[in-house]
Amino acid sequence: MARRISGRSHGDPRSADTRRGSADQYRPSRDEILRYIAENPDRTGKRDIAKAFSLRGDDRIWLKDLLRDLADEGLLTKERKRLTRAGAVPHVAVLDIYGRDGDGVLLAHPTEFSGNGNPPVVAIRISRGGVAPGIGDRVLAKAFPTDDPSGPAYTARVMKIFEKRNDAVLGVFRVLPDGSFRIEPVERRQPELIVDKEFQNGANNGDLVEVEPARANRYGLPRAKVISVLGSLTSEKAVSMIAIHAHDIPHIFPQDVLAEAEALKPVTLGNREDWRALPLITIDPADAKDHDDAVFAEPDTDEKNVGGVLVTVAIADVSAYVRPNSALDREALKRGNSVYFPDRVVPMLPERISNNLCSLREGEDKPAIAVRMTFSADGRKVRHSFHRILMKSAAKLAYPQAQAAIDGAPDDKTGPIIETVLKPLWEAYAVLKRGRNAREPLELDLPERKILLKEDGTVDKVVVPERLDAHKLIEEFMIQANVAAAETLEGRKQALIYRIHDAPSLAKQESLREFLQTLSLSLARGAQMRPSQFNSILERVRGADNEALVNEVVLRSQSQAEYSPANIGHFGLNLRRYAHFTSPIRRYADLIVHRALIAALGLGEGGLTRDEEARLEEISALISASERRAMAAERDTVDRLIAAYLAERIDDRFDARISGVTKAGLFVQLPQYGADGFIPVSSLGGDYYIYDETARSLFGERSGKGYQLADRVEVRLVEVAPMAGAMRFEMLTEPKPLPGSRRSFHKAKGRARASQNRPGPRGRRR
Repeated sequence: MARRISGRSHGDPRSADTRRGSADQYRPSRDEILRYIAENPDRTGKRDIAKAFSLRGDDRIWLKDLLRDLADEGLLTKERKRLTRAGAVPHVAVLDIYGRDGDGVLLAHPTEFSGNGNPPVVAIRISRGGVAPGIGDRVLAKAFPTDDPSGPAYTARVMKIFEKRNDAVLGVFRVLPDGSFRIEPVERRQPELIVDKEFQNGANNGDLVEVEPARANRYGLPRAKVISVLGSLTSEKAVSMIAIHAHDIPHIFPQDVLAEAEALKPVTLGNREDWRALPLITIDPADAKDHDDAVFAEPDTDEKNVGGVLVTVAIADVSAYVRPNSALDREALKRGNSVYFPDRVVPMLPERISNNLCSLREGEDKPAIAVRMTFSADGRKVRHSFHRILMKSAAKLAYPQAQAAIDGAPDDKTGPIIETVLKPLWEAYAVLKRGRNAREPLELDLPERKILLKEDGTVDKVVVPERLDAHKLIEEFMIQANVAAAETLEGRKQALIYRIHDAPSLAKQESLREFLQTLSLSLARGAQMRPSQFNSILERVRGADNEALVNEVVLRSQSQAEYSPANIGHFGLNLRRYAHFTSPIRRYADLIVHRALIAALGLGEGGLTRDEEARLEEISALISASERRAMAAERDTVDRLIAAYLAERIDDRFDARISGVTKAGLFVQLPQYGADGFIPVSSLGGDYYIYDETARSLFGERSGKGYQLADRVEVRLVEVAPMAGAMRFEMLTEPKPLPGSRRSFHKAKGRARASQNRPGPRGRRR
């Protein structure tokens, strides 16, 4: 019950009766706030809560302090400017159905759960005519908290059933010299398995297989039987095939999808604007086959905009070919995005569309949606307009080729257009860069590595491509086009999918703050974090020994970007509204934004339908999950390729950098290769090592010396499991003194003693 308040008092904001006001005013209790957040997952922003309890003026400041306290105590977490109970199931969640209760109601757990203890139980509601899942299914569902303390914590309505997966595991079938069969694991924690001859099921040496593990024996290796043969790993694209199957990535287009793509005819001018005379050009990686963006720039001749520029970005009009709810559309949504491996690309759309009909190839008429933007001399966007056009690319350039022309070394293709096209582009970029600098997006210095392969699919070398102004130019042009799309759709009150990136959570901010204090650096507390605050820290350590360490920790403090129909802005880019518009050939989110623009601006056929608008929350969840799946598959493939490459170098020494610190040991990255391995804490020797979470370090209890995140060390390669992408190393570098390590340890011991003196369960020992 909310308490009524009278008189004036200024106490702890956690107290429900500390307010000033008249006798008929009140503040809700902590429990009421928590109950409201649990019962209203769609309305949990600070404004929503204040409105629900009729809080105004000073009461809103009190509410803000109370919510911060609840977050600091671990009772609340912040997601997309919405507050949720710590460990709560998101309103739209992926669930795994594991059984039934005594009344036959299906029960599920969330697939991903970050809270403490066991994941909450969710009861599945099945409405008449609705989707009917079964035990073992993975589903996308809307979850609702319950008030029943003795029953499931949530009920859920199923929106979609994902394709069913069995309990089979992946492995590589091996024939040993004695003729027996083994399954080589492709997951790091998966044991080796024995296959008896009667369960070989036609598998040959080197085949990637699905196997069903049998009950483990008391002695010896567990046994398994081969369920299916997925393909031979003797091909040059074997390693990525493991990731494709392990992560359930759709990679074979159904026949109806291919037939639909083949039946499509090239789009003609029709009612489109004819922009074929405009010398738009594409600038892409040298090996790119799908060109979905073209650019052009020129000075603005308007006397009111002296020093301003006009920038045109044209994007392949995929919506002209892929219509809502067609076979192509359903398959594109299922895939969510293209997946890029070092040895292959798994495209979102068939080649007939991605590399032919939609690709903005040089000298060919292609449909596009273009945005023409006007910028002032200081880099501010003044206005913009969208157009549905037919264009013809004047030139296909690679990044190094375009950069070389600007740097004074044009070739036969860039020479004729350097004055008319390339220099105006670079002049426009100089203008846009002023706006970017004023905006102050997050500027992390984290080089990306690229694996170059030999013809047989093995690693040739690992390189760090140079970051050219040509890359930055295209990146900034695309960012501004994405902003223009979001602004236009918001202005037209058209539903869309935003690309959102939340500020670091309060817990991550506090963790980062404690870490920076160990380096005598400070991060100010405040209600609104800004990228500039992180940039100032990064600038202070530029060139210092701990530069890599601080960059790494700041990166890990950031939230993960995702897709949502609800806008919270993009923290990293420091933008209030942002959507993906510029890559519809390889991202489904961009195709949705194209359709939304067509519908909002009346640009013809292929616009967003009402059914799609109603499903934007579901679509956002699906494509966000697809993106995470692709990132994990790409990372696993790189690990396997590098592990196989280094398998012949057991006992070799390598320069490494500590990339992760845990109680169990140290993760180290080989900068030359970009791959990680592990050093078990038990192998460090010479001392009893203690994990200091605040300082991201392991230090010796007696010596106070140890190892810290981002330390440069020398290691020896001890063991490699190529198919699992796992490597084990031995530490060769002596531990170093760690300032404050003993102080941190004694603080931890003090906290542990304090927790033991309190009633209830004891705190975990570090």
